[in-house]
Amino acid sequence: MNHNQTKIDRRSFLKVGATAAAAVPLSGLMASNNVAEAADNPLMGSSATNMKGKVLDFAYSRIAGWPPSAAPEAMWPAFQAFAKKTYGYTVNKITFAEAGFGDLFQKIAPTLASKSQQFNIMVVDSQWLGALAEPGWIVKADDVFKLNPTMDKKPYSSLVTSTYQVYPDGSGKRWGFPQMPDVQGVYLRKDMLDDPKEQAAFKAKYGKKLPVTYAEYENIEQSEFEKVIEFFHRPDKGMYGTTMMYDKSYDMFSCAYYPFAYSTGGKIWDAKTNNVYGILNSAVNAKAMEHFVGLKKYQPANFAKIDIGGVIDLFTKGKVFSAYQWCAVGLAMKSDMVPIEKVMAIPLPKFNGKIIGAMGGQPWVINAYNDADHMRVAVDFLKWWQSKEAQDLFILKNGGLPWTAADCANPAYANFAHYVKPFLYMLKEGRSIDFWHLPEYSEMLAVQQEAFNGFAAGTVKSAAHALEYAAAKQQQILFKAGRTKTAPPKGTDSMTL
Repeated sequence: MNHNQTKIDRRSFLKVGATAAAAVPLSGLMASNNVAEAADNPLMGSSATNMKGKVLDFAYSRIAGWPPSAAPEAMWPAFQAFAKKTYGYTVNKITFAEAGFGDLFQKIAPTLASKSQQFNIMVVDSQWLGALAEPGWIVKADDVFKLNPTMDKKPYSSLVTSTYQVYPDGSGKRWGFPQMPDVQGVYLRKDMLDDPKEQAAFKAKYGKKLPVTYAEYENIEQSEFEKVIEFFHRPDKGMYGTTMMYDKSYDMFSCAYYPFAYSTGGKIWDAKTNNVYGILNSAVNAKAMEHFVGLKKYQPANFAKIDIGGVIDLFTKGKVFSAYQWCAVGLAMKSDMVPIEKVMAIPLPKFNGKIIGAMGGQPWVINAYNDADHMRVAVDFLKWWQSKEAQDLFILKNGGLPWTAADCANPAYANFAHYVKPFLYMLKEGRSIDFWHLPEYSEMLAVQQEAFNGFAAGTVKSAAHALEYAAAKQQQILFKAGRTKTAPPKGTDSMTL
């Protein structure tokens, strides 16, 4: 998010939200000890009779330009039919509001702060859980699970729960319902790898066989993978070795850089103390950033402005051999020029046998200010969303990805597309990690994106300085918010990039 253009004062909205929560939204009353087990509790969803004959509208918020977030609209007719047949009510065509990753929170926050049910259910980024939960704006998922035990599915790994559901971190308190799990991988031009002439040329240059199969890439070292990138880097012919995200918008640079730091022993904060300074600004992280930015030699000259869409564009137009990219956009990583049979997806390369990627993806959350009927429909929808009918539509027709242990073991899903295998690999325990879910995430993210991208763009003198600046400013943000007892270093106010 570009915080040079202030749109909403987050702190003022949290204060308004806290005041609104004092009025106790409908979900708070329904989840209280006195009525939690009531037979007609709206958090149970609809019964065979309590919604029969009713007609109502329904709306959701979604991330613009993000296919998994748009899929529910395409799937809505199937839910309409399900609701009519199962519960006897009519829900009209779903409406929505959308904005990019950096702006959607700014669109939904004012409505929630005013206790509106403008958006009955919302697709949100995982980092927003704290900002939505603390003011009481969303329904606690645990309250829904308590009344609907069959909805409480076993996840493929704990990464699903820690990323898309729990706030505060480590508390076990769940607020989100997984919508689209996501991890990072690398997309390769399989047709180039399979070319016998390329294989012979690689062997002549490096004295070793060119890796060509998924099995050969699943455990490849970053250092070895860079030889492949170097080999296919042919800028004079309009072909670059790779493309990655360095753009300063939202979390583009951060998420692409994190694996280089995580996998070489770096950390970005202490989730128990909420301290950043002395952790983010480490020599390990500086070295990792230098390595990450150093790969610009295999990329187009405008590398520092490449975002998710830029990576898709370069790859699908046949301008790069490889692309570090989210698995969630696997369906988009093809074109007439680069058809799907010419593409192979692999997990992130390792660093001395270790890989820890950054988590992406989004949860569903339910508006706490829904009236009883809209609350029932929200729960009905989430029950349906977990069904085989819905997941078949989501995964097999709309490029979605599974998250439950059962669905991830389903061969129809696991073998559906080439990008599912690396997705499952990176979603296993310990292979990816999410970052802060605190309400201050937006301020913290803006600080480091500006600093990190500045190093890539050449306006910040060193990786060490970018990290020092970001760590000090983030420590200050968390200290002022009362999240940590450790003050930022002296001189933080006067620090500049």
